[in-house]
Amino acid sequence: MNCLRLLKKIITKLVAVFILLCVPMVAQTPDSTQQDSIPAAGPSGITMDTIKTSDVYIPTKDPMTAVWKSAVLPGWGQYYNESYWKVPVVWGILGWCVYNYVVNDNNYTDYRTLYIQSSFSIESYRRLRDFYRDQRDLFVIYMGITYLANLLDAYVDASLFDFDVSEDFNTGSKMLNLKFKF
Repeated sequence: MNCLRLLKKIITKLVAVFILLCVPMVAQTPDSTQQDSIPAAGPSGITMDTIKTSDVYIPTKDPMTAVWKSAVLPGWGQYYNESYWKVPVVWGILGWCVYNYVVNDNNYTDYRTLYIQSSFSIESYRRLRDFYRDQRDLFVIYMGITYLANLLDAYVDASLFDFDVSEDFNTGSKMLNLKFKF
């Protein structure tokens, strides 16, 4: 029961942090009622500068679309962001967690049965039963952390999709930028 309570607290905190991080990003979307140019008047009424809607940055990838796709199917947001190499990493980590969950659950069931059959008299069966139950519960926590990391990675990757790293402005030298498309 302590592991379930701990898992509930961790998941609640992670969801709260995720919501707190996503709400400010949604609030920063450009206003669709924006005029073609907005004059910025100085103290004497002279127009100092103008902002044209053609100068407004429009991202290629929508971060929330990437998050929703990753929420439906882990790795889909990474595929949407064209980070193809991350998809098998996400699936591999989740698969490893599921495999260990199943193995520990089977061991827990076996030792629970042995402990019950021994009329609750063999202490080593109880300790092994508790150990495998705790390990099983930990892998549920690891799956949750991996799932949330998958969502966070999809969001950040979509936000930085158009980030330009073509030139180092300090030295003026070109940077290496590789992109694979399948």
